[in-house]
Amino acid sequence: MKTIYLILFLLPIVGFSQDDLLSEIDTNNAKDFESAAFKGLKIVNFESTKMVSQKELYFVVSHRFGSIKPGFEDFFGLDQAVTRLNFIYGISDGINVGVSRSSFLKTYESSLKLRLVRQQKKGFPVTLVGFGTLLINGALDDVNLPLLKFENRLGYTAQLLIAKKFNKNFSLELIPTFFHDNLVQLDEQENSQYALGIGGRHKLSKRLSLNIDYGFHLNRADNAPFNNPLSVGIDIETGGHVFQLHFTNAQPMNTNGFLGQATGDWSDGDIFFGFNLSRVF
Repeated sequence: MKTIYLILFLLPIVGFSQDDLLSEIDTNNAKDFESAAFKGLKIVNFESTKMVSQKELYFVVSHRFGSIKPGFEDFFGLDQAVTRLNFIYGISDGINVGVSRSSFLKTYESSLKLRLVRQQKKGFPVTLVGFGTLLINGALDDVNLPLLKFENRLGYTAQLLIAKKFNKNFSLELIPTFFHDNLVQLDEQENSQYALGIGGRHKLSKRLSLNIDYGFHLNRADNAPFNNPLSVGIDIETGGHVFQLHFTNAQPMNTNGFLGQATGDWSDGDIFFGFNLSRVF
């Protein structure tokens, strides 16, 4: 069973060799399609419908400081920072694979992003993208959990990203989400969890946009100490790249984390500042 899980985790990496075959999926009639609804690979926390182009490799450094609430005690979160390193490769313009490592729970993750349909200028009204991940929680300690098995470390995510660009300045996305953790913190919490995300982008100027996303958790346990994630950010376009600054009440950056374990509270000033930096190869 452990071998099967490892194979599933490594599938996106194996896919790097398939670019010649899979590139046939994409169409060349770009003039018939609406331009990108989002400039960044993420809205803020949620994945956007933007894709990495064929044979491009993105290296994304995501940094999220601790809560700003303690003030100078933790230097507004500097002492409690979380970092995520993410590599994303475009097998084709419509198929992306990724691998990442986050310091939150020492999480390793592989991902697959597949564009199903593109919004057309005179035709299909939205862009549909499928997104899935497999993650491994590396922080679980078999000394404290003597019955721990490898499969207890695993989590999964499946999302459908539904985006529409209404005009040159405004785009909106809905994200129905299923995520599953083989081991949850609360006995009352179901392992399989459901959420509905919503996010939008409003262009402020040629190089600036305001981004907001929110996740409605649909079956959270009544005694859970966690909150729905609300995030606000600014995208800054610089020479073809996007630099993202944001505030959010969720410190984790993996989907299972920010949807299932957001501890911050906007009404109490318990929020986290962060940013995403990307490099294209």
